[in-house]
Amino acid sequence: MTHPAMDDEDRDAEAPLDPAMERVQKKLKRLLAVSSLVMVLGFMAVLAAIIYKLSESGKRADGSDIAATVAIGKDGRVESMVLSGDRLILLVRDGTASKLLHLEAATGRLVGETAFVAQ
Repeated sequence: MTHPAMDDEDRDAEAPLDPAMERVQKKLKRLLAVSSLVMVLGFMAVLAAIIYKLSESGKRADGSDIAATVAIGKDGRVESMVLSGDRLILLVRDGTASKLLHLEAATGRLVGETAFVAQ
């Protein structure tokens, strides 16, 4: 019968790797380290994008960068509006005429006007 102590020593002891297998093992460890680093950097980039988007939407939500009042004319009626970046575009109907007013969203200052004419 064999000694149990000798069997344990034989199982615990690892045979030394030949040089080719050591090189493969080093390459695999390097590959694992690089792929782990890429995964961590990607995760950090996604978190940064989420935080950036949440902070951007928070600026618009409180209304601090939208004008409080806009002058459209005495008989003007706003039909629709669009916020595009820092521009506020209003479709205004004044009697039978319609026009687009291009305004700075933060100040309400008129930047341009587009009138519709029939031909």
